[in-house]
Formats: sequence, structure tokens, C-alpha cells
Amino acid sequence: MGRLRICIFAHSWISDWNHGNAHFLRGLAYELSRLGHDVLCYEETDSWSMVNLLQEGVDRAAEAFRNFRKAFPTLDVRFYRNDASLLPFLEEQLREADVVIVHEWNDPKVADAILSLKSRLGFRALFHDTHHRAYTNPKEVLRMPLARFDGVLAFGEAIRRIYAEGFGVERVWTFHEGADTAHFRPLAHEKDTDVIWVGNWGDEERTGELEEFLIMPTGRLRDRKIAVHGVRYPRQALDRLAEARIEFRGYLPNLEAPHAYARSALTVHVPRRFYANGLSGVPTIRVFEALACGVPLLCSPWVDTEGLFRAGEDYICVKDGRAMEVEIRNLLADEAARQQMANNAAETIGRRHTCAHRAAQLLEICEELGK
Repeated sequence: MGRLRICIFAHSWISDWNHGNAHFLRGLAYELSRLGHDVLCYEETDSWSMVNLLQEGVDRAAEAFRNFRKAFPTLDVRFYRNDASLLPFLEEQLREADVVIVHEWNDPKVADAILSLKSRLGFRALFHDTHHRAYTNPKEVLRMPLARFDGVLAFGEAIRRIYAEGFGVERVWTFHEGADTAHFRPLAHEKDTDVIWVGNWGDEERTGELEEFLIMPTGRLRDRKIAVHGVRYPRQALDRLAEARIEFRGYLPNLEAPHAYARSALTVHVPRRFYANGLSGVPTIRVFEALACGVPLLCSPWVDTEGLFRAGEDYICVKDGRAMEVEIRNLLADEAARQQMANNAAETIGRRHTCAHRAAQLLEICEELGK
């Protein structure tokens, strides 16, 4: 396949404040660029995520911007306004596009404007879904003009089936997220934390699960250092963490996560309820990133229905809060076991689940679209 001009529209590239989609998209664009393709990255001016990042404070936001530019110096990020200037902007920007990817966290009006140019400008268009909304709020997804896309990239087989069988989309590919191993890898660092959790509160989508699998088990480890990173924690949640003697460290720019993982003996994954039930085959980006960073991972109940990983080797899944406490204690006391888990996980990620793998898959899909 020759050199492609790929335009990707996302909620934000520069800000990852409560915006986990940016993690994978950055890595995907980075790998496509490394393969010699022209990748243009678009986001709306004053996105919700960007506005909230700026509210973290000037210094914190400036640091996040610097880290982004340092990590992704070649990413060409372009801004647009969702107003009368949008269509002329798109006509100019998409004139030479081969493939346009519209992530699900975009205004349907933007998608409609892009698709209105498709036949005249001759590009292919893909819709990219990395959210549970197709399962939990299908009416919201159906606001998008799905029938006018050339296909859908769904970040799990369960999501793919919803698009194919529920929404009647003819061409849907299972397109999992993956680890940006150019930036997420094991780092040498002295351990100053025993257990870390990196995650945002989640709009009541896992409140009970966080209590059972994170707060209660680690709260009983009185002689250990436990820390939580994330945003959108309500006052009652912060009070509960303090009561359990868990340190709340606030917003963690995603590019700093490898350093946070390197400082911790192990981490915990507590998926939102939908990913533990109807969408159990979707691991979400945190799993890929933690495993890539070589930090031992303990999970609340989650079934890897697609066989992406080796349960019990790459990570350990526990059935309840008491089992979580037992496994945490066991792993903290067994450095050799932690190292073995880290080695297993890194091997699996490197073999199957990097952004480079996903970039190669996307190019195969683009080739299929051209036939």
C-alpha cells in the first residue's frame, strides 16, 4: 500500500483530562506516522477536556502541554470551530484525504459535515467507537449518520456485534485499543508506593465496585502506602479515601503514568460495571497500559472472552474483596512472583497488543476498503 493521507477527528489530542480515548489515538497516529503515512489530527477548539485541563491550573496544564509536545513532536494537531467556518475548513483540509476517521466523541453535526464531502472529495470514512454507549445508550450513538460511513471500528467483539446485528451496519471490524509502547514501557524506579490505582470516578458506574475491590481491601493494609490518581471525585469519595488512609494524588497526565506505575509494587484494575458484564471482552486502555509498563495487575471480576491475555499469568482476577486483599498481601510479599507477572504481561503486549499492531491492522482495513 502506498502512502496514505489519514485524517482523524477526536475530542482532543492534547488534553487527556477524563479523556482516555486520547491515550490510544495518540499512539495509533504516532505509529501510522512512523510507517510513513501523512496523519492529520483534528480537535475542536475549547473542547470539554481541554477546558477542564486548564482549570487544573496554569502550571499543571503547561506541563501537560510540554509533555505532549515532547512525546509527540511530529503529530500535526489542527483546531476547528464548530460554527459557520466548519464546512469551508473541512473542504480545504480533506481535499487530499484518503481516509477520514471520526471518533465517537464528536458532535454528530461535525460527522455530518465531513460525510457531506465524501463523495465529492473521494475519501473513505470510518467511525471509531471506544465507548460502552452502543450498549448502554444506543439512541445516542444512532444520532451519528452511521449508514453514510464506509465502516465502523469497534473496540471489542461485543461492540462489533451490536453495530452489525443491532444497528445493521454492513462493515464492522473488531479493532481493540493497544499499548503505546513507544511511551509506555517498564521504567527503573525506586518503589515508594505499594498499591496504585489510576482511574476517574465514573459517574456511579463502579462506585460499589471501588468500595469492595479497592478501598476496603487496601484500607485494611494499615502498614502499606496506597495511592489513587484521577479526576471528578466527589467530596464523599475523597472523604472515604481519607478515612481508609488512601492518598489521593489527583489528575495524572497520561504520559506520566509509566513513572507512577514504576514507583508502585502493583496496581489494581476495577472496570466500570458494563465492561464486567455485557461487554466483558473489552479490557479498556488501562489494562493495556499497565501491562505494558510491567506493573503486576490485580483485577476485579472481568472475563476475557476474546482471549486477549493469559488470565492468571499476565494478570490475576479475583472474585471478591476479601480475595483481593489476600492477593495483594501475597504479591507484596513475593517479589519473584511480581517480576514473573511483569515479564509475562510485557511478553503478551509486545507480541499482540501494541499501537504498532493496531496501525498495521488499520492499514489492512484501509486496503480492504479500497477493493
